[in-house]
Amino acid sequence: MTTPDTIVHLLRHGEVYNPDGILYGRRDGFHLSERGRAMAEHVAGAIKDRDITHMVSSPLERAQETAAPLAAARGLEVQIDERVIESANDFEGMVFKGPNNALKNPRIWPKLWNPARPSWGEPFKEITTRMLEAIGDARAAAEGHEAVIVSHQLPIWTVRLFVEGRSYIHNPRNRQCTLCSLTSFHFVGEEFQQVSYSEPVLNMIPVEQRDDPFSAGGQRP
Repeated sequence: MTTPDTIVHLLRHGEVYNPDGILYGRRDGFHLSERGRAMAEHVAGAIKDRDITHMVSSPLERAQETAAPLAAARGLEVQIDERVIESANDFEGMVFKGPNNALKNPRIWPKLWNPARPSWGEPFKEITTRMLEAIGDARAAAEGHEAVIVSHQLPIWTVRLFVEGRSYIHNPRNRQCTLCSLTSFHFVGEEFQQVSYSEPVLNMIPVEQRDDPFSAGGQRP
């Protein structure tokens, strides 16, 4: 008997309207920009013919708005899963670029002492644990088919680092997780095999934003 292959795609949300460059994290009220909505439509068109039978989204607006076009195209109901939400960050509401860069304020420096944890937010190990649980449940729900989880840059990148046996310590500008990218976990039965990666909307992202975690709410520093 052939063991069925299952793929769980981690889809990062599209561009968010954030003209002030705030690190918004888990805050409500941050929606996709006009270009972000176009990205969501484009990625839906790119993968709507795949064998996707199960969809999950972070509870945040930007994730649900990214999921909506694909769910409509596939005729699926989106399941909300708190485990794939953005990582918690003590610096929510601050700006980390330009003349008002919060890193210039000595009051926040004590939070930066341990980038391996990280000391300014949710520990990487906790992010990994909740993401692995969500991926495992999505794999089971879509067994023999494909599932899509719409999540956020840092949770996606963190769990990828773990399964690939890499260190959590990294430069945020080197994360391979652009807007509306797909980080895909491949399984044979319950056994994880490999990660693949694709960028269906790369040509829609301005060049200056492609390596800028602040451009669409990346969890940095």
